[in-house]
Amino acid sequence: MQLSNYLKIYPCPDQPGMNMVYSTIRSSVVLLPDDLLDAARNGTLPDEERDTLAGLGILTEDRAAEREQLRTVFDIPRPTRPFKAIVVLNLDCNLACPYCYEAAFRGKEYMSGETAAQLVETLRRDRIDKGQPVQLTFYGGEPLLSLDLIRAIAAPLQEAARSRGVAFTFSLVTNGTLLNRACAEELVALGLTGAKITIDGPAELHNQSRPYVSGNGSYEAIMRNVLDIYDIVTLQLGGNFTQGNYREFPRMLDDLLERGIDPARVGAMLFAPVVPKAGEKVVSDFNTDCACTYEPWLIEAGIELREESLKRGFPAPKPRLSACMVELEHELVINIDGSYYKCPAFIAYPHLRIGSLAEGIAAYRESHNMDIWKTDECLDCPYLPICFGGCRQLTLLRNGAIDAVDCRRDYYDAVLERVIRQDLEYQRTKSTEP
Repeated sequence: MQLSNYLKIYPCPDQPGMNMVYSTIRSSVVLLPDDLLDAARNGTLPDEERDTLAGLGILTEDRAAEREQLRTVFDIPRPTRPFKAIVVLNLDCNLACPYCYEAAFRGKEYMSGETAAQLVETLRRDRIDKGQPVQLTFYGGEPLLSLDLIRAIAAPLQEAARSRGVAFTFSLVTNGTLLNRACAEELVALGLTGAKITIDGPAELHNQSRPYVSGNGSYEAIMRNVLDIYDIVTLQLGGNFTQGNYREFPRMLDDLLERGIDPARVGAMLFAPVVPKAGEKVVSDFNTDCACTYEPWLIEAGIELREESLKRGFPAPKPRLSACMVELEHELVINIDGSYYKCPAFIAYPHLRIGSLAEGIAAYRESHNMDIWKTDECLDCPYLPICFGGCRQLTLLRNGAIDAVDCRRDYYDAVLERVIRQDLEYQRTKSTEP
C-alpha cells in the first residue's frame, strides 16, 4: 500500500509530532503521529492501521492506477445515475436587484406550454421510461412566476416516475418572496425537496440590494416565508456580499436565530460575493462550487462568514469531490425555448448551445474542451478531485474561449487547511455540548 496521490498533509503547530492528513478524494481527515506517517510512506504500517487508512482513502494499492481512475472518472457510463437538469422557466423577476447577473437578457420571456409539454414527453421517453431517476431544478428569472408551468411539468413526471418505480424530485432557485406555506405544501406533494433562497445580509442591506420592482424592500416577506416553510422544505440559505458589507452579514444569521429558525434544520448556509453582470468578469469562492478568485479580501471574507455560520450552528459547505457540470454526462440546462446548454451562464453564448428538446444532444467535447485538465500538471495535483479544471465560465470570461484550466492551486493553498480546521473545531464543540 502507498500514500494516495491526492492528500494534503499539515503539521499541527499545537501538537508537536502530529500531522493532519486530508484526502481530497474521500474528504476524510486523520491525525497521524510522525512515526505512523513515516511508516505509511515506507509501507511498514501494522495491518490494522494500514486497513483503517486504506478505508479512509489515505492509502492506495497503486498510485498509477489511482491517477488513471481519476483521469477516466467521467468516461465511465453510469446508466443508473440520476439525470439532472436546470430548467429555465422564464427570464422575468419581481425583484430589481441592481447587481443582477442576468440583467442583460432579463425580460417578459417565458417558456411556452408547448415547450413544457415537449420537455415532459422527452424526459418521460428518454429517462423515466428507461428506469433513470430525474432531478430537476426550476430556475429563472423567478421560477415561481411560472407556477402553472411547474405544476404542468412536475405532476405528469411524478406520475410517470411512480408508474415506472423510479424517483422524480425537483428543487427551486428562488428569491423566496412567493414561496409561502401554501405554495410549499402544494409543491412538496409534487416532488419539491429543496430551495435555494438568497438573503443579502440584515434588513437594511438586503432591502437595498434586493428590492421589489416597486422599490419596496423584500426582507420581511422572505424571512416570514423561511420561517413558515423550513420545516417542510430543505433550504439552502445565504447571500451575496461585497468587500464593503460582508462583516454585517452575521446580523442576518442572528436574526434567523431570534425568529426561531433551528439551524440544524437548514440544509446549508452558503455565501458568495456579488458577481458582475453577464458578459463581464466574474469572481467567487470555493463555496459556490463554481467561479473562483484569489483576492486576499475575498479569501478572508469567505473564511470569516463560514466561521460565523458554524459558530451559530448553521451547516457550511465542505470541500468535496466535485466538478463543473460541463464534465457530467447526465446534467443539462434546458432554456425557455427548449435549447440545451451545459451551464446556466452559457445561455449568454449562443455558440455554446448543444442541441434542444427537438434535436437531442449534439457533440460538445471539442467546443467545450472537455479534456483540458487531462495534463500531467493537473493529474499530479492533490487538489484535482475538488477541482477537475475549475470553472469553464471563468476561463471563458478571462480568455474569450474555454482554452485553459481555471487552476485553483493558489486558492486551495490559502484556504483548505483553514476550512478543515474549522470543521474539526466545530465538530469538537458540538460533540461536547450538553
